[in-house]
Amino acid sequence: QVQLAESGGGSVQAGGSLKLSCAASNYFFMSYCMGWFRQAPGEEREAVARIDSDGNTFYKDSVKGRFTISTDGVKITLFLQMNSLQPEDTGVYYCAADFTSRCERLAQLYGDDNIFNGGTWGQGTQVTVSS
Repeated sequence: QVQLAESGGGSVQAGGSLKLSCAASNYFFMSYCMGWFRQAPGEEREAVARIDSDGNTFYKDSVKGRFTISTDGVKITLFLQMNSLQPEDTGVYYCAADFTSRCERLAQLYGDDNIFNGGTWGQGTQVTVSS
């Protein structure tokens, strides 16, 4: 069973930056879809960004130009560089991954909102942005 471990959350003032990391356990992956979600208090969890093994990316409109998703290495560490943070970015950030296929194929199989339903989720890391 693959496990994901997030790190990098914290508290910053508006306009600041944070970089989240999500490390997969000791496996080598050739095809994958990985993403970041967030959940604010009292709100539903929402997709923030995702990337696949071909480098295709997706961003939520409100984070475009401020957040950058990337991966590093065959053993896969997922990153989310967050700049110009705003209070509305506050929430628990979760990484998710499916190591069976790329995002487009998973969307075809399960629907765009259910890409990671069969995948693996991290425990979450808190991001708090104060005004």
